[in-house]
Amino acid sequence: QVYLVESGGGLVQPGGALRLSCAASGRIFSPHIMAWYRQTPGKEREWVATISTGGDINYRDFVKGRFTISRDNARNTMYLQMNSLKPEDTAVYYCNYKSRLQNYDFWGQGTQATVSS
Repeated sequence: QVYLVESGGGLVQPGGALRLSCAASGRIFSPHIMAWYRQTPGKEREWVATISTGGDINYRDFVKGRFTISRDNARNTMYLQMNSLKPEDTAVYYCNYKSRLQNYDFWGQGTQATVSS
C-alpha cells in the first residue's frame, strides 16, 4: 500500500501561481512513476505531468512552459509548480503512484485549485 496526501491548492487570480505537494508513504520502491492528474465536474480525469524515479519528465501540451513537476526522493514528495494560471486550470488535482513491478496504482484524495478573479 502507498499513501498519498496532496496539499497546496487554493484560490488564485489569473496569472497567479500555486505550488502543489504530494507526500508519499508506505511501500515505496523503485522504479515507479508519479504523476499529477486533474479533473473538473463532468469530465474525465486527465494527466498533467509525470516524473519517474530516474527523473524522466513529461508534460501535456496545455501546461508546457507554465507548470513544472519535480520530486524530492529523500522526502518521498512530489511537487507541481503552477505559474501563469488560467481559469481553465481550475480543477481538483490528484497525485498518482504507479509501479509495474509492484502492480500498484494508488491515488491521493485530491486538492482543489481555483483560478478566478
